[in-house]
Amino acid sequence: MENSSLVLPHITERKSIRAFSDKPVEKEKLTRLFDAARWAASAFNEQPWRFIYADKSQEESYQKLFDTLNSFNQAWAKHAPVVIIVVAKTTFSENGQANPHAMYDTGAAVANLSIQATAEGLYLHQMAGFSPEKAKETLNIPEGFEAVTAIVVGYKGDANILAQPLKDRETAPRVRKDISEFTYEGSWI
Repeated sequence: MENSSLVLPHITERKSIRAFSDKPVEKEKLTRLFDAARWAASAFNEQPWRFIYADKSQEESYQKLFDTLNSFNQAWAKHAPVVIIVVAKTTFSENGQANPHAMYDTGAAVANLSIQATAEGLYLHQMAGFSPEKAKETLNIPEGFEAVTAIVVGYKGDANILAQPLKDRETAPRVRKDISEFTYEGSWI
């Protein structure tokens, strides 16, 4: 059931790289990434996503964000010029009730951001390997908000900057499951 030839190229060309160039990302490109995120769908139009970001020209801020990454991710992410911490507002603004869709909606915003990054010639890598607690503490994230993921953004660099086996993973072909492995027509089986 493979049918990628009809999918938008910015979706199929997206790849989570680890070999980043230290070339700075232009401010206008970053603005377009966040603008793309802004247009994501969300329950009751809550738009629960928030982004805390810094580039290497903002040394102190960049370091605070970078320090939330675990040591494995810091080893390769140190070349990326931009770090983003993605945050979700966990309650609805209108009534203060829990928003069970906040993470889903925030993921949709990040998906838009990711596709826009590909259109801009940028790459990003989303990471679960970071400390939400440290992010909350050092980045002044208020109550009612939760750090969801960390992202680094930049231009593609030379895979030779990576240690093995990351170098091999970086140059390996991108593999995706076949559609038939995760779709069920009518019922699960």
